[in-house]
Amino acid sequence: MPDHCYTGLPQWHHPDWSQSALHGSRQRSPLSRYAGHFSTVEGNSTFYALPDAETVQRWDADTPAGFRFCFKFPKRISHELKLKHCEAELRAFFDCVEPLGGKLGLLYLQLPAAFGPESLPQLSGFLQRLPDTFRYGLEVRHPAFFAKGEAERSLNRLLLETGINRTLFDTRALFALPATDPATLDALQKKPRVPLHVIATGSAPMIRFIAPQDYHQGLDWLEPWVGKVATWLDEGRTPFMFFHTPDNAESPELARLFADKLSTARPGVRGFSSWPDSLRQQEALF
Repeated sequence: MPDHCYTGLPQWHHPDWSQSALHGSRQRSPLSRYAGHFSTVEGNSTFYALPDAETVQRWDADTPAGFRFCFKFPKRISHELKLKHCEAELRAFFDCVEPLGGKLGLLYLQLPAAFGPESLPQLSGFLQRLPDTFRYGLEVRHPAFFAKGEAERSLNRLLLETGINRTLFDTRALFALPATDPATLDALQKKPRVPLHVIATGSAPMIRFIAPQDYHQGLDWLEPWVGKVATWLDEGRTPFMFFHTPDNAESPELARLFADKLSTARPGVRGFSSWPDSLRQQEALF
């Protein structure tokens, strides 16, 4: 079976993509056009509200069999109830996304920065009760989980034991360079400034990479991911790579750049279908 690196963005529609290859024919939905090139997407909307059944059916119809949705657990579960007494909310979330079946990638739980080592027992019980019907990712933001101390070791042991993928958010390039543009200043306020400790605790490592507004300035941080993904593929893992920029206007080109580099390093790897250079040249005319 060919190597597969699922490659995607944090959204499938953006107003600044109207003149890009992702715009395409108006006969197709934004999701359908997106899925013609990318193999996965971050489903961040479920953090705020669950879609109705008709919407989920439409998402299914608009994507090919090989596409994977990575939905975020609702904030009601992670931030408000803090993983406690949330059985009904969990059931509603699972019932909502389950009709997508094999198109589900990772369901990922993003914990707030206030969720620290003292809550590890609560996290352990929560993770061990999750149904094995789905695959999961976990993103933490408390500083203790990045300090290379007992808290981080305990967290990693828990994830290794349960096979849950530690979701890594690589924000180094964003914070490394000075910025004055509004989009970057806003991102600097909202994105976590945490160290990057690269580890694969499950079969499907999930990486969220954010570059500066001029994504070419982030290449020194992007390049090592090509080698790491190739290593994971050698180990039989199936990575999920998501690419951000401060306003996401250039995130498709950032993802394309990574996919091109990975294809050079690992010919035949699947997970991204590029668009012709002629479309990029046409875009530059507008």
